[in-house]
Amino acid sequence: MVVSVLEEMRIRSLGVIEDAVVELSPGFTAVTGETGAGKTMVVTSLGLLLGGRADPGLVRIGTKSASVEGRISLDADAPAAVRAEEAGAELDDGALLISRTVSAEGRSRAFVGGRSVPVGLLGELADELVAVHGQTDQQGLLRPARQREALDRYAGDAVAVPLAKYAAAYRRLREVAGELDALTTRARERAQEADLLRFGLGEVAAAEPLPGEDADLAAEAERLGHAEALASAAAVAHAALAGNPEDPEGADAGLLVAGAQRALDAVRSHDPALAALSDRIGEIGILLGDVAGELAGYADNLDADPRRLAAVEERRAVLAHLLRKYGETTDAVLAWAEQGAARLVELEGDDERIGELAAEREALRTELGDLAQALTDARAEAADRFAGAVTAELAQLAMPHARVGVALRQVEDEEGIEVGGRRVAFGPTGADEVELQLAPHPGAPARPIAKGASGGELSRVMLAVEVVFAGSDPVPTYLFDEVDAGVGGKAAVEVGRRLARLARTAQVVVVTHLPQVAAFADRQLLVEKTNDGSVTRSGVRVLEGEERVRELSRMLAGLEDSELGRAHAEELLAAAREAR
Repeated sequence: MVVSVLEEMRIRSLGVIEDAVVELSPGFTAVTGETGAGKTMVVTSLGLLLGGRADPGLVRIGTKSASVEGRISLDADAPAAVRAEEAGAELDDGALLISRTVSAEGRSRAFVGGRSVPVGLLGELADELVAVHGQTDQQGLLRPARQREALDRYAGDAVAVPLAKYAAAYRRLREVAGELDALTTRARERAQEADLLRFGLGEVAAAEPLPGEDADLAAEAERLGHAEALASAAAVAHAALAGNPEDPEGADAGLLVAGAQRALDAVRSHDPALAALSDRIGEIGILLGDVAGELAGYADNLDADPRRLAAVEERRAVLAHLLRKYGETTDAVLAWAEQGAARLVELEGDDERIGELAAEREALRTELGDLAQALTDARAEAADRFAGAVTAELAQLAMPHARVGVALRQVEDEEGIEVGGRRVAFGPTGADEVELQLAPHPGAPARPIAKGASGGELSRVMLAVEVVFAGSDPVPTYLFDEVDAGVGGKAAVEVGRRLARLARTAQVVVVTHLPQVAAFADRQLLVEKTNDGSVTRSGVRVLEGEERVRELSRMLAGLEDSELGRAHAEELLAAAREAR
């Protein structure tokens, strides 16, 4: 299912193009025109939008800069949309606007969703949006990592199931290795930490502090240090409230309050307000009696023993040593001791934990080796099927002697995992390096597809690869340039047929000079120059009906109004419609 569509591009001052808009649509779009009309500039423009190299030589003579703007509709949750939003870009009504400018001096700037971005971001978005296949610009499946991903998707559950298990085991191995490395490399620091904890816990245990003990002792020391003054003050206060036994005639607060109450009681029956005041004075008398009794008891119980004061100060000195090192209060010291004891248990268990982790690491490496072997076997089986399918496709694309293969390799590494009796390097997707290879004719060595084919052949090879991978390795948009180079007749028809098949699940744009290919397109665009040799806004237009027949006739016979050419063009269109 197509999740994004390249809707249009506006090209300004690029090569022969002065100012033109290329309107695209889902399905298969063919771009045609006379030789030198600027068809390839469509591919060049898209290459710039995708982060390709900015060549100042592309800037139209007499202008300061060239620019390309593209509008791509895509789902908000598509990876490209998410990545663009992370960079600060915004979607415009479900579409992503991308632009690129190149100055005549070679400076280049890129914009995505209205935000200036590094050109490298365009390349990241291109990985998810477009696969370009041209004589000088090949992307997508030429990258080994993409080839491995595509082969895995082509293989289906045969690879997906062990790959999921492998990925989980690989992540766990990294976690275990990280923890083990932390334990072993910091062994000395952890041993020193354990020694400090043991010493501190020993000091706390020897002192046996009690919760709140420091505050209680401080209060007691204050009281003992001022025992005489406290006793004297308590005696004076008691005498003022309850009287002095040595002076029975003296007045005290209790007697005065009692006298006041008696005076009011004598007349309380005459005024309720005065009666209430008498009751309140009675309450004062009771309170004075209670306070006087407590003052008498305080004086009797006050400990003025200097030996007790010395013992308290000595204990406070012991606690002060703990408070300086482990907490501001005895409660904080006790909390530190509890946490320190738990930490010490953890540290003392390091040796045992190291052993457990080392054993788990070896078990995981063994498991990864078995799963990596399963992945290799599944990939090898899928590679054989894939190679046969692509080779069969190439036979129909005028490359009957070409052979495509998939090389699976592992790199030996003494620190790696054991696969097939060898120690090999491994990563998050297994131990395999995947490379698509091509032998263009019998006797030729198999080489990476980017090096084993000429420019024109490479586009056909990539078309065959994309057709086989279609559905398993979806790319929203494919753009082919020179895919039909060196072919004609029946082979050209087969190229068109396969492009139409690919367009069932993706957007396909093809720059072509072959009518057999253009006839299979859902939409045909004509690029034509004005009299002064430039391509203007009106120079890229959609052909329909009679105009399309005339263009196909020109491509067939070189004559737009040839009756034979027109008949052949109509026959081509009818055959293509029936084949689709």
